[in-house]
Amino acid sequence: MSLEKFFEPKSVAIIGTSRQPGKVGHEILKNIIDGGYKGKIFGVNPKTEEVEGIKCYKSLTEIGEVPDLAVIVIPAKFVISTLEECGKLGTKAVIVITAGFKEIGKAGAELEKELAKIARRYGIRVIGPNCLGIVAPGSKLNASFGGDLPDSGGIGYISQSGALLASILDMANTNHIGFSKLVSIGNKADVDELDVIESLDEDPETKVIAGYLESIGNGDAFVRAAERITHHKPIVLIKAGGTAAGAKAASSHTGSLAGGETAYEAVFARSGIIRCNSIKQQFDYAQAFACSPMPNGARVAVITNAGGPGIMTADAIERQGLTFAKPSKETIAKLAEQLPAAANLYNPIDILGDALADRYEFAIDTVLDDENVDAIVVLLTPQAMTQSLETAEALIKIAKKKNSKPIFACFLGAAKVSDALKLLRVNNIPQYDSPENAVDTLRVMNNYVRWKNRPKRVVKLFGVNRRKVETIIEKHLRQGIREVGEMEAKEILEAYGFKTPKGSIATTADQAANIAETLGYPVVLKIWSPDIIHKSDVGGVKVGLKSAAEVKDAFDLMMYRIPKKIPNAHILGVLVQEMCKGGKEVILGMNRDPQFGPLMMFGMGGTMVEVLKDVSFYLAPLTTDEARQMLKNTRTYRMLEGVRGEEGVDIDAIAEGLQRLSQLVTEFPQIKEMDINPYVVGRAGITPIAVDARMSVEEGSK
Repeated sequence: MSLEKFFEPKSVAIIGTSRQPGKVGHEILKNIIDGGYKGKIFGVNPKTEEVEGIKCYKSLTEIGEVPDLAVIVIPAKFVISTLEECGKLGTKAVIVITAGFKEIGKAGAELEKELAKIARRYGIRVIGPNCLGIVAPGSKLNASFGGDLPDSGGIGYISQSGALLASILDMANTNHIGFSKLVSIGNKADVDELDVIESLDEDPETKVIAGYLESIGNGDAFVRAAERITHHKPIVLIKAGGTAAGAKAASSHTGSLAGGETAYEAVFARSGIIRCNSIKQQFDYAQAFACSPMPNGARVAVITNAGGPGIMTADAIERQGLTFAKPSKETIAKLAEQLPAAANLYNPIDILGDALADRYEFAIDTVLDDENVDAIVVLLTPQAMTQSLETAEALIKIAKKKNSKPIFACFLGAAKVSDALKLLRVNNIPQYDSPENAVDTLRVMNNYVRWKNRPKRVVKLFGVNRRKVETIIEKHLRQGIREVGEMEAKEILEAYGFKTPKGSIATTADQAANIAETLGYPVVLKIWSPDIIHKSDVGGVKVGLKSAAEVKDAFDLMMYRIPKKIPNAHILGVLVQEMCKGGKEVILGMNRDPQFGPLMMFGMGGTMVEVLKDVSFYLAPLTTDEARQMLKNTRTYRMLEGVRGEEGVDIDAIAEGLQRLSQLVTEFPQIKEMDINPYVVGRAGITPIAVDARMSVEEGSK
């Protein structure tokens, strides 16, 4: 069932209507009335006959017809029976405002499970419980206790926090921000963030989807849907609970576990979601997406009546990676005809402190026609002769006449520009309180346009030996062994096209020396035990051994010292392995997130990964471009390219290794974690080598 009955109901019943102002059941009814809702309104309260002029019934069934939407505002212990009554009557859309469910603990969680069970039984869609309600300005419906009905507009908003949504409503009404729909999803017993986002995607009134989330339920479905939606409609989200303290607070707030911060960053990067750090930043972005045309490029022109703000804007443009537009000769000549001789005709175009509204109008109109300009930032400082309100009127007139390029207003000041700012807001002209915020918004819009226009994702599949991998993993799962040993982990990698060093297990010093003689010096010795994951931490790795004597001494020392450090470790022997010469060490890794599946990792390898902590993450499966971007997202990428005359390594070979590992962990969900560290890569033409590998498996991984 769609969510249409929530947003466009022909009738609404408030179950728990209250006579007492200040009570939730009273405020919701009053908000519905005051908002101008034109449908039928039914009160349900067995103890009164009417509230605010609306007739009240003793029960839902006494109404005599089936309400499209029911809003439940009664104690939690009565919600289950009331929802069942809705189901029997045939009401298919229900908002449960009531708190006291899984956010309070085990007893509330059980009650919420029963609520969801009844909803499924009767085919009811439920928003909540523990929510603020919903608001649909286009239908004049304010089924919430969050304040006055806001203006209609192009922003659809979803919030996991009811209190935050109430604050947003107040801010919106003060600043004339328009919305298509606002939904408080609360505990998400039934309708969740994905349901609402997909509904807003289908809503022609909604131009941009914004929201505040603390957790995401169905990770796979969310990523797929978001990636599809962002190709034609931007999604601008605040994701809270990123710190340890925030995650704990989010969990206690809604009874849901907040996902890992790294995973969410990867999800947003993969699906094209724009992440915001504050409500103000979110509405800077959302208003631009809702009210402005998309820029065709990154070339920004600045029109100002003051030099200082113009310079600040120029700095911001360069810092944000945008381009300072170069006006054409024709534009400069046209500007020169009417602007004062002291005006700066080049970008930033300074029309001087005595500029009146007509000078602004001429400059904006002229620069908009320039094919070298993709967007304009209009700066105004309130000097003695400045016509703030008239300039705003001129800007609005031009924006309506020429609406193919973004025009952002940045009127600096307070009291002297307040009327102008209000007029700009009412007329849907994006306005910003600093040049930096305006330019930041243009950067985000340009990034989004590039996202929309990117090539279709194509994941390359390599020829592999899946049967070999199945055999090894099935054996471990059958025997209840979670950690896959290095030798078998390397067998798995070889089945997926990785090259690994030659080597064998030795159980005596003489055997180790014989293996070394066969391999050729120098060699590496590694302790071999399923109980020792980080071998170097216990002295279990010796490199650069150049003779039989060195090999024997290293073997004996390991077998003597390590059992003393880890008495309970089951030591099977020592791996004698050829030593890789030259190249740079990187790490390729994967951790399987419980919500979103395999999360790929890349960084500098060896012990440097823990020292530098310079790693990047992306969701599997990877395309070639995504694998390369993972490399570029690290600070040490330039070291791989080669610096100060040093030859670079084979970037494409590393990217291919990431793709092969991505294919492996995607095709085998039993793999929970995996590292190839170090992955030694040399110059172009030299095959990289997976020197060491660790892997863990388990049943039922995502």
